[in-house]
Amino acid sequence: MPDHAPAPASELLDLLTLERLEDNLFRGQSRDIGTKYVFGGQVLGQALSAAQATLTQPRGAHSLHAYFLRAGDIEHPIVYDVDRTRDGGSFSVRRVTAIQHGKVIFFCAASFQDAEHSAEHQLSMPEVPKPEDIEPAHAIPEQVLATLPTKVQRWLDRSGPFEFRHVYPRDELNPPKRPPYQQVWFRLAEKVGDAPELHRTLLAYASDFHLLGTATFPHGISYYTPNVQMASLDHALWFHRPFRADDWLLYSIDSPSAQGSRGLARGLIYDRQGRLVASTAQEGMIRVVGGAPAPAAAGS
Repeated sequence: MPDHAPAPASELLDLLTLERLEDNLFRGQSRDIGTKYVFGGQVLGQALSAAQATLTQPRGAHSLHAYFLRAGDIEHPIVYDVDRTRDGGSFSVRRVTAIQHGKVIFFCAASFQDAEHSAEHQLSMPEVPKPEDIEPAHAIPEQVLATLPTKVQRWLDRSGPFEFRHVYPRDELNPPKRPPYQQVWFRLAEKVGDAPELHRTLLAYASDFHLLGTATFPHGISYYTPNVQMASLDHALWFHRPFRADDWLLYSIDSPSAQGSRGLARGLIYDRQGRLVASTAQEGMIRVVGGAPAPAAAGS
């Protein structure tokens, strides 16, 4: 990873760079970005980084399947134990277990493949405005921000490493009911190196933004609704074609179902040229505690 990437991208690159303790054992730090627990994208990106570090051949990740078992503690590091499950003629598989306070909080399987050429097809990218034609999100008024919990204030008021531009913006503090789909342009705010494995870990990190939230759209609730509990249960990610995380990518997301206090969301990620570069799927807990959702903030 580059030595001198500007902040806040440099902080994210440091976060995804793990300390090697043994051949298959790594330690990663955590960052408080305003979420109650460790952000799921952080664990995804770090786990993929650990798996990639054990490869003895230059194979690219093509799929990642993960389960979140326990909430991560922001104040303590996470240890990643990599099992070198298989190295075949064309594919390699790694199983990564994330451990904190002596307990497994997450595990995943990642598969890697030699570059090959074959017949190709893909679904077309939705017709949406270009990111340059979409205004950046407006800052939340200070008087509204002051009514929210401290961690939520930090999340909403921070300048993160990724820039997001919503094709159809939604007021997350007072969310209306709407169909369960959205399109979001996103990119790393600063340019970084060219290594494909770096851009895959960055995309793994970013793929956890906005995905599960799409399942709340028909119900007029959001992550910020006071009596709503949300947590990722699993996450799947497939890499299809080369891409850069520091150039604009379109995240096209839909949610086909919500039931049993769980919601399912799916995403297709395209580059500016309309190439499908990755796909995602996630199921998460969406639980309304104590009946109907409460309003998020007075006067917002």
